[in-house]
Amino acid sequence: MFTFRSGFQLTILSFLGWVLLGVRLAAATSVQAPAVAPEPVSPVIWEAKMPDFSDATYAADVEKLIANFEASIGQKLVPGAKHRVGLKIYTDSGPGLATPIGLTKAVIAALERRGYVKGDIFLVGLNQQRLRFCGYLPSLVTGKSPFTGHKVYVLESGRYFDPVWFYDSPLPSRFDPILAQKSVENFDAETTLDQDRKSFLATPLFVDADFWINLPVYTDHPVLGVNGALVNATLWNASNTARFFRSPASAPAAVAEMSAIPELRHTWMFTIVSLERYQFIGGPWFNSLYTESEPQLWLGTDPVLLDALMLEKINRWRQRTGFKPVSDDIRTLEFASVLGVGSRKTADAKFVPVGN
Repeated sequence: MFTFRSGFQLTILSFLGWVLLGVRLAAATSVQAPAVAPEPVSPVIWEAKMPDFSDATYAADVEKLIANFEASIGQKLVPGAKHRVGLKIYTDSGPGLATPIGLTKAVIAALERRGYVKGDIFLVGLNQQRLRFCGYLPSLVTGKSPFTGHKVYVLESGRYFDPVWFYDSPLPSRFDPILAQKSVENFDAETTLDQDRKSFLATPLFVDADFWINLPVYTDHPVLGVNGALVNATLWNASNTARFFRSPASAPAAVAEMSAIPELRHTWMFTIVSLERYQFIGGPWFNSLYTESEPQLWLGTDPVLLDALMLEKINRWRQRTGFKPVSDDIRTLEFASVLGVGSRKTADAKFVPVGN
């Protein structure tokens, strides 16, 4: 039984085999909480063809993408009541396979042009060491960073989780999802600590901000199939989630259920993906021998569709280089689609090019 709580419980029945049985909303107090219908997502992908990956190109193309998105919804991304906006970056594969600095700087500049000031825009990442190695925290040598003046929330510090916002499952224990293989080998399946059953969601993105923007990087993943928009917003945005990687079914189910949390979805404005570098095998550990680069920048509101499109690219490269495609038994995108998070029908994707 998986449970997410905050004043009410969003409970999704366990998967039996590969069949998702259902969803129900149960009150945590004596007052019944109203059901929240998933918001519809758009199959439109705004696409910029980039001549290069310079800061100037990122700045120009990000502005065009966001302007096209604003035109489609008839609203500018100006400051709201909270006057803050969050950026969920990815650095957990280490240097070489992180959210490009140029992309992040371009998104910040676009938000500043819309009325946010430097102190209003914060970054969220998982691991302090990797954030520093990837340039998002000040260098220990120079003490400088491209993001001076912006708060960078390091989730592994444990300071940005609220005890009333958690995802509960009976799978116990903690280990590092990227590097700490010894923790997997020493996994204690007998632990019954209540704290080990809970994965706390980082609240700054959906409690402290007007909205947030997802800036993932794509790799393959042995348990999740594709490590991208959905995973960056869920497992890499919470505590104690690496425990799910013990089971081929548990991690995909957790990603799908967490991505369907209404509060997280309602503040998730869109995802911007740079194809400056993505990895098709061996992920999430960075291996430059298996990375590709395409001069494209995508903006979309459907994370399932973005992940499905990138999974197709990953599989094409795997087949070209003599590797098997990602297993169809990995059901992350299917589960998320069933819960209404988005569509994995890539044939329905509508690419809208932005001007050069």
